[in-house]
Amino acid sequence: MSWERDYLPEAKEDLAKLDQPVQKEVLRGIRKVSQNPEYPNGYGKPLGNHAGSNLAGLYKIKLKKAGIRVVYALRREAGKMMIIIVSARADDLVYREAENRRRKYDL
Repeated sequence: MSWERDYLPEAKEDLAKLDQPVQKEVLRGIRKVSQNPEYPNGYGKPLGNHAGSNLAGLYKIKLKKAGIRVVYALRREAGKMMIIIVSARADDLVYREAENRRRKYDL
């Protein structure tokens, strides 16, 4: 079963800022993970308290080649995978911003 993919407005902007080849790689990765996004048998890796941020219940996708992290939440009742942020890891800034967006949208 493929989960429906949904994006926060800011995540759409994050994606649009990337170079075209990197965008394609990120979208390919998200599409793959959406086939089975739940840990432990799926592709996504759960986050907890990371770099001083409370990200428990969220998941990440590491696109090592591109140096990009995608943080997402699962809305199990709706079968949706909510993309919160798409960004370079850059000193854990991606995780702090993910926490800010989580609070803003009550995820």
